[in-house]
Amino acid sequence: MFRKFLALEWKSFFRASSFTGNMVMKIIMIVAAIYFAAIFFLAGFGTYYLIEESLNQDPLVIVSKFALYYLVVDIVIRLFLQKIPVINIRPLLTLPIKRSTIVNFALGKTAVSFFNLLHAFFFVPFSLVLIKEGYDVVNVVFWHLGMMALLYCNNFLNILLNDKDNLFIIFIVMLAVFGGLQYYEVFDITKYTSTFFHGMYATEYLFIIPLILLAILYAVCFKYLKNHLYLDTGLKGKQEEAKTEDYTWLNQFGALGTFLKNDIKLIRRNKRSKTTMFMSFMFLFYGLLFFTGSLEVYDNPMWKMFAAIFVTGGFLFTFGQFVPSWDSAYYPLMMSQNIQYREYISAKWWLVVIGTALSTLLASFYLYFGLDIYLLVIVGGIYNIGVNSHLVLLGGAFIKTPIDLASSKQAFGDKKAFNTQTFLLSLPKLLLPILFYALGYYFVNEIMGYALVAAAGILGLAFRNKVFTRIEKVYKAEKYKTLAAYKQKN
Repeated sequence: MFRKFLALEWKSFFRASSFTGNMVMKIIMIVAAIYFAAIFFLAGFGTYYLIEESLNQDPLVIVSKFALYYLVVDIVIRLFLQKIPVINIRPLLTLPIKRSTIVNFALGKTAVSFFNLLHAFFFVPFSLVLIKEGYDVVNVVFWHLGMMALLYCNNFLNILLNDKDNLFIIFIVMLAVFGGLQYYEVFDITKYTSTFFHGMYATEYLFIIPLILLAILYAVCFKYLKNHLYLDTGLKGKQEEAKTEDYTWLNQFGALGTFLKNDIKLIRRNKRSKTTMFMSFMFLFYGLLFFTGSLEVYDNPMWKMFAAIFVTGGFLFTFGQFVPSWDSAYYPLMMSQNIQYREYISAKWWLVVIGTALSTLLASFYLYFGLDIYLLVIVGGIYNIGVNSHLVLLGGAFIKTPIDLASSKQAFGDKKAFNTQTFLLSLPKLLLPILFYALGYYFVNEIMGYALVAAAGILGLAFRNKVFTRIEKVYKAEKYKTLAAYKQKN
């Protein structure tokens, strides 16, 4: 039966409407996967000797000391990026196939995820180096099995926590708190956890604990998925008190106001949009990595301009790039009405502009780091309003991935949302403002760098009507492809 499931997955992959359009992006993703695998592979061989020479300590003790942070960062990255492998279950439920077989196959798909295999490129070479340097072979194998079991525990935790926004926030807060306490030498949690991680090598029984935990998590995931494996699961929604939100003050803007009202209601009422709003708010603090000087590698003007674009563009990047996917549930109905694309695009543009302006205003706390830093933030906001607001709407015409508004998963979007056109349109969003700033900064002075970036944004606003005409033509040309993609469920 598993062989038949694999055949169905193979056909689904190659017959998907996004396959041919995303071929270039898939190749880029494969190259990126090879690159990161090579980095982990080289780190696996080099970490032992690097620690030994630079710190003059036992490399296994040091790796075991920081293994906790390695695992926590891994689960956070999984929650952000790892797509939960699924199969098109509903057609299978009407066939004489055991539910346990379906669930085992769905969970088995997660075992071969790149997020799991990538760690093997580090731990296998590192374990081989340990054996080569005279560590006990059996104990190294025990330690290796324990670490890999803990990483696979993260894999199944990701499945259970994927819809648990509160627990995800707890992970982030705990990581920041314990990392800060250790950085300022207030409390070092690794003194306690390293005893367990190194104990998987020093003893002959501690490695069993991760294996038992892995078996328990697999059983919990199996039971959770099996209990929800029914045709009518999730069809009945939660009953809540109805609330009326008219936003009548927007009526003065005509059709534009109608679209804005729909978007505001969409953002306030749906889980996915609320998660996106939270993510866009978190972008405000992204500049702390660049503007505080805490990381020397980011302490240069170009990286600061890069940060300014992200600080003010959180809502633009998380919400704006998925226009019109936010309306995918009723997009066919909209297209059957007498709706002008220009009005639809204008409403989305104004929403993105308002969000960017609010982000720029909220980012005023960066004045604490100096007027020059906040000037960077302001010119970044101007560029986002004048240029990037148009680019995200243009790129949205080529993103044909429907959005499940009831789910908070993948707030940054599905990997199917990336294709050649959107990849090429992403380059000027980030590279052009850095290029403009660099030209002014290095050939004249810092003020000229600000002026060039701001001028690009102002020119974008000046030619807004011409840009909208071009975007409208693209949306019309992609209309029927978009409708067909939104109807595809698998």
